[in-house]
Amino acid sequence: MLTLFKPHDTMTYRKLRCKAVSTINLPHKLNTMIELKIAHKEFVDHLKGLNRSESTLIAYGKDIEQLVDYLEKNGLGKVNEIEISHLEAFMQKLQNENYTLKSISRKTNSTKTFFKYLLDKNHIEKNVADLLKHPKVEIKAPRILSKLEYRALRDAARDDLRTYAIIETLLQTGITISELATMKMEYTNLESTPGNLFVPTKNNKTSRNIPLNRAVVDALKKYIEEERPKITEAKYVFITKTGKPLLIRNIRSTVQRFYALAGVENAKVNDLRHTFVAHHLANGTNLLQVSKIAGHMRISTTERYLEYIQRETQEEKTELGIL
Repeated sequence: MLTLFKPHDTMTYRKLRCKAVSTINLPHKLNTMIELKIAHKEFVDHLKGLNRSESTLIAYGKDIEQLVDYLEKNGLGKVNEIEISHLEAFMQKLQNENYTLKSISRKTNSTKTFFKYLLDKNHIEKNVADLLKHPKVEIKAPRILSKLEYRALRDAARDDLRTYAIIETLLQTGITISELATMKMEYTNLESTPGNLFVPTKNNKTSRNIPLNRAVVDALKKYIEEERPKITEAKYVFITKTGKPLLIRNIRSTVQRFYALAGVENAKVNDLRHTFVAHHLANGTNLLQVSKIAGHMRISTTERYLEYIQRETQEEKTELGIL
């Protein structure tokens, strides 16, 4: 409906016009008095809304909780009170407490993400975390097991069918420990030659089909047929007596125990993945194929292993052998 203003309504018109213009040009009101604890909770809720993985939510949540605790102990309770010097002091404290540079770098990234969120929500006028620098992380050489070492590990676990199957699967496929923990029966084909394992991921970028050689197929079949609890509704391959999936920490501690029994020193579960990549490259397997099976996002990640191996043959292979 069109409203006509009479001459004597000029003042009313001007007031309405000024109000409209000021409303259009007025920036969003800053809420800089929000408490750190409240901002932390809102940040975690924000990440949940983005459907981030449970591990990501836990990591960000713990990192920012630790930061907030430090800031509050130093008399800082509001988001607008934080300066770059406070963030740098927190990172220095972590370094003094012998946190690894990798851990500090992760916490730096969490802090930057948190403050970007605060800026986007108009809780701060400027993002002081933009000035926060990552520590220089020295990239260590991967721990690659020798044939003698991984064969000793395999022999140590031979009478424990579940552990033997776990070790064989990690060694022969190069999957991560989290992928092994969530390995489902429906995605594990042991009947074809070679067998096949489908590894899904949320973003589908690194979802992949992995060939299963005879060694891992035999180990998995023996475990499933002779030791795995016969619980129909159990979806995962590696389960407890009650049918629940094995926890990552339990898988890790079990493998570490057998490392000790085998006399293999300074080795971790993930080193089986390093060993898979390195030995197949050394045996002449195509670089791109190894990278794809391992699920590396960048080919440069796979290429890095070439610095630590010696190719045993110049002939390039397209099929994976048995380690």
